[in-house]
Amino acid sequence: MTDRKAELAANLAQVEERIVSACAAAGRKREEVTLVVVTKTYPASDVRILHQLGVRHVAENRDQDAAPKATACADLSLTWHFVGQLQTNKVRSVTSYADVVQSVDRAKLVTALSAAAVRGDRELGCLIQVALDAESGERGERGGVAPDGVEELAAAVDAAPGLRLDGLMTVAPLAGEYAGRQRAAFDRLMEISSRLRAGHPAANMVSAGMSGDLEDAVAAGATHVRVGTAVLGVRPRLG
Repeated sequence: MTDRKAELAANLAQVEERIVSACAAAGRKREEVTLVVVTKTYPASDVRILHQLGVRHVAENRDQDAAPKATACADLSLTWHFVGQLQTNKVRSVTSYADVVQSVDRAKLVTALSAAAVRGDRELGCLIQVALDAESGERGERGGVAPDGVEELAAAVDAAPGLRLDGLMTVAPLAGEYAGRQRAAFDRLMEISSRLRAGHPAANMVSAGMSGDLEDAVAAGATHVRVGTAVLGVRPRLG
């Protein structure tokens, strides 16, 4: 085993232990939570090692990094998640490799994603990104739609050809009433998810939690956690 493979295997084992413990504490089954490894800024060689170690969900946030990496790993059985703020001029490229876009936050993006998905004969999973800081008027820089705009945007996704409404995503806000209160933020997301599922029962995916707060996300009921640093470590970045 190479040094890098041993490092990633050890890190993955630690993250797995954290998820197992968090599920046990919350009275949930381990299989209810999917680990999405955020491979942004790390090379395709790391993605290949992660696949060897059993990882099947990976996430990227910049198309210029993700597109060549996805091409280099096209032979692997992976589900690619796009988690960054997405400009419409990058949509055609992103829809060529992404299976799920977790950062849908405006109607214009829905229209562009739909057109590209239809053109590419693909079905693209979509999560509505919720900006929990928008309720306080202290809107951060991470994108997202305010909670009161979720239903309208979800309806647009649901009606758009080539798109599939999978659920919701959030990032713990740095501003507003939920700043520093990750568990409360994720509980709020679950409330919004519950309302959404009343009209869209299949939209049951809830993506929340990262390396530092995955336990809070699991406790709240998240179905997917996005973990980068805890798996890949802190080391010199690409580019």
